[in-house]
Order: sequence, then C-alpha cells, then structure tokens
Amino acid sequence: MGVEIERKFLLRDDSWRAGISRSETIAQGYLIGAQALRDGSARSSVRARVAGDKAWLNIKAAVAGIERAEFEYAIPLADAQALLATLCDGVVEKIRHHVHVGNALFEVDEFLGENEGLVVAEIELPAIDASFPHPVWLGAEVSALKRYYNVNLIAHPYRQWSPVERAAEDATC
Repeated sequence: MGVEIERKFLLRDDSWRAGISRSETIAQGYLIGAQALRDGSARSSVRARVAGDKAWLNIKAAVAGIERAEFEYAIPLADAQALLATLCDGVVEKIRHHVHVGNALFEVDEFLGENEGLVVAEIELPAIDASFPHPVWLGAEVSALKRYYNVNLIAHPYRQWSPVERAAEDATC
C-alpha cells in the first residue's frame, strides 16, 4: 500500500520564486466529491489529473491528517480529459512550481480560476516526524485545515472565503 506523508503551508512572500526549477500546469477533478467526503459516505477521494501530456488516476484515503494511504496510476491522457469533462463536479487548475531547498523539494501550487490568489507550498516526507528545511518564505502550516484540500476548493473556492478563512488563524504554527 502506498502512503503519502505531506505537509502544507501558506507563504509569507514571493521570495520562493527565485528557486523555481520547473513549472507545470495541472488540471484535476474528483470522481467522488467533497460532499460525500464530508458526510462520511465515501472512504476515499478519487481524482483524475492532467499535467502536460501525462495523466493519472489517484485514490487517497478520506481521512484528515498528514499521513494517508494513496495509490496513483498512469492513465491515457484522453481518458483523463474525458473524466474531467464528463464525470467530475468541477476542475481545480493550478501551476505547480518545483522549488528545491537543499535536498528537499517543495511543490508550490499557485491556483487559477475561482481559486486565484491562493498559493500554498507542499512537501512530501518519508516519515511523520522527518525534519525538513523551513525557508524564510514558508508561513503557517495548514495541513490540518480541510478547506485547503483540493477537493474542497471546487465546492468552496478561495474567492468565496471570508477574511478569517484566508488569514488561517485556525492553522497550526
């Protein structure tokens, strides 16, 4: 079984941009929507993702936290495009920037469309307690805040967030 250990952070400023090694546009949609996850009728989120000429189907355990079971499978691009167009409630679009800090890779997602203005950094770790660099541009951790999960950005996009939600005062330090 695959396991993803991922932590997510807001950003203090744009100084991370100087470290971009590459960027790609991503579109992803969910075959099991946020409502089913919220009401407990789904045990997993299932998403189709397109990045350039590649596509994947991703299945992730529907539990909160930084460690979740995850399975990912390459699928034909045309299949993913059909899934996004016909079976998903909506699509999240973003530019993913790869930023290396020492040996660590931060994936900085700059959201587009209804989520424009939201920028978060994610880092995947080998263990829950693994250490990692904390560059000056890394802000408050929002890993535990479900509104930052991509699946929830379809039903409640960033443009609709209140100032309190955007300030993430309920985030961990």
